[in-house]
Amino acid sequence: MSVSRKLVIAIDGPAGAGKSTIAKLLAARLDLRYLDTGAMYRALALKASRKGIQGPEAADLMHETQIAFGPGEPQRVLLDGEDVTSAIRTAEIGEAASALSSHSAVRRAMVELQQAFVAEGGVVLEGRDTTTVVAPNADLKIYLTASLEERAKRRTSERGDAEAFERTRAEIEQRDHRDITRDDSPLSVAPDAHVVETATLTVEEVLEKTLSLLPA
Repeated sequence: MSVSRKLVIAIDGPAGAGKSTIAKLLAARLDLRYLDTGAMYRALALKASRKGIQGPEAADLMHETQIAFGPGEPQRVLLDGEDVTSAIRTAEIGEAASALSSHSAVRRAMVELQQAFVAEGGVVLEGRDTTTVVAPNADLKIYLTASLEERAKRRTSERGDAEAFERTRAEIEQRDHRDITRDDSPLSVAPDAHVVETATLTVEEVLEKTLSLLPA
């Protein structure tokens, strides 16, 4: 499919709604770059954890931190030149990243870095607040959503631990509350975003639905 090389597509939504899956497929289909904003928070959380830093003070680390992405599946995440692709995907780092992202100083520093990436155009970015804060002028905004139960089922399946459903459900519910109630750029649906309910759709159906919404 031929699209503008400067096209910016932002995909928003709560944890477990399918943002990463659809964003990666969309970027590959349209030959655009892929930006996982959540991975950036995870990388910072990993560095802060290693240094024993908690709370808004982690924002100070941004001045001495380089976060980059490399090719591969999953996409490689480089923290100060170190491949931390696997290290940032633990449940502990995920929770730490969610907590860090609730601090305004951290969000402001991270959003500045993300917007510099988006300014180059030709990108599909995903994460909570991409359509409202990081890329408010995106050419296409998608808000993916699904029930808490469905999202917990997906995450439990991804982890390969069928007995962890209740724990996973509680984690996602807590993250939803934190994302929705934080003072700085809370999770919300942008007025001009297309809301796509993913619970009853296959991955391919969600992808095709998203492609059908591309600007002419």
